[in-house]
Amino acid sequence: MVFVGMDHGTTGVSFTVLHDEPVHFKIGRDELSAGDVSAVEELSKRVKLDSIQLMAITYAMGDGINKITPLSKVKDRGILSIEGAGKVTGGGTAVYEDIENSGIPTVLIPGLHKNTPCMDPRFKAAYSHHASAEKVSICYNAHLETGFENFIVSDISSNTVSILLENRKIKGAVDACLGSMGIVHGPLDLKMIRDIDEGTRTANQCFSRAGAVKVAGIDEKVAHAKDVLLEKYRNGDSRAQLAMETMLMTIVMEIWGLFGVAQEELQGVVLTGSVGSMQDPFDFYSALKKRVEDMGRVVMLPPTSGSVGSAQIARDVFKGANDILGIEVL
Repeated sequence: MVFVGMDHGTTGVSFTVLHDEPVHFKIGRDELSAGDVSAVEELSKRVKLDSIQLMAITYAMGDGINKITPLSKVKDRGILSIEGAGKVTGGGTAVYEDIENSGIPTVLIPGLHKNTPCMDPRFKAAYSHHASAEKVSICYNAHLETGFENFIVSDISSNTVSILLENRKIKGAVDACLGSMGIVHGPLDLKMIRDIDEGTRTANQCFSRAGAVKVAGIDEKVAHAKDVLLEKYRNGDSRAQLAMETMLMTIVMEIWGLFGVAQEELQGVVLTGSVGSMQDPFDFYSALKKRVEDMGRVVMLPPTSGSVGSAQIARDVFKGANDILGIEVL
């Protein structure tokens, strides 16, 4: 039996084929936006399309649905709007339409937002949006890999999103524009709000330059920002060093914030993403682990956890699961 998962990420779209041995591949944003590659064609090079029992995909913020939904029943690609959510290149839309037209049985995973029933009403009252859909996939992979039922997941890469799970259900999350820094995205501070009011920058422009790149003074495309930052760090650039330490500080604050509102005793913290699993040139994983290990066991997952989790959701939905971490299957 073959199942496929997709992670619609900031720097590209990642796939995992679950078969005898998992197969991972990623198509970069630049390739997708240029129209140089077809996701379904790339998938067909790795697996016979008619052998796929079910595929589970994510798309953008996923705020237009609140259930795991067959693609044939999804309107407007499962989103309320594409505006104000980071850099828009059109590559993810091309992948969605490619899959939609392929005939592969597919379900769409929702994001976490104010209409997600399983979440704590206080989180939903405080914030309209909490996390895009691939965070659900990451949490499911984390649950299956660790066996944890009460834990925190922090996905750290171009942006940082941390999620609280209790009794195997997603209860709360802090989105990138609200809490801690990632490499590119981060929370909007007072200066940015003033810039927006004065018309010198849009909110989206501020959000897309509020992460570690702001501290390091880097102005690069999203796909290249991390490499530029790390190269500066290797070369001893003081602003790059401060950027990494500042990002670390904000993430520690975010994780401890979720720990402080948890109503169950937590079993641990799961760190993932290209920065959450980073050990060179800056051992981000060890530095963060040291600061949160009082919460329980700290586990690192590889950056493929999003696409793997999507494939695991596809497998378990196909086998009859009624819900995934509290999110209903339609």
